[in-house]
Amino acid sequence: MTIRAQNLETIHPVYATFAIHQTTGVDDLKDVNIGEAVSLTGNYEVGRTSAGSILLGKLVALTLTDADNGQRLATVQIGGICTLAISTTVPTVGNRVVGGTAGTVKQAPVLTGYDPAGGNLARGTVIAVNGTTDCTIILN
Repeated sequence: MTIRAQNLETIHPVYATFAIHQTTGVDDLKDVNIGEAVSLTGNYEVGRTSAGSILLGKLVALTLTDADNGQRLATVQIGGICTLAISTTVPTVGNRVVGGTAGTVKQAPVLTGYDPAGGNLARGTVIAVNGTTDCTIILN
C-alpha cells in the first residue's frame, strides 16, 4: 500500500486583503506576480519581497485587471502552508525564511545583534525543499 499524496496547501489557509504599493503611480504587483512571496511595504500595502525583507505571505489574487492602477487590492495568504520560489541561500528543512530577490524567499540569517527592534526577520518553518526551485513553508 502506498501513501496517498496530499495537497498540504489546502490545510487551514488564512487570507488577508491589502492595498498594492505603487511606484510613480503604477501598481508594483501585476497578474504575473500571483504566486510570489510578498512583504509589507507601507501601511496596509504589499509588494514583492526583496533581499532580506520580512516575508508576509503568498500573493494569491488581485482584484480587477492590470489596467486598473490604484484601484486594485491584493489577497495574500498569511497563514497555513504554501509553496514559494526560492533564491540563494537555499533553505533546508527546519529553517526559517526571509525575503529573497524578486518575490522569492531564502534561508534566514543567523540570529545576531543586527536583527531589528521587535524581533528576528525570520518567518515560517520549511517542511520541504524542491532542489533549488521552491520550498513548502508553514506560515507560522
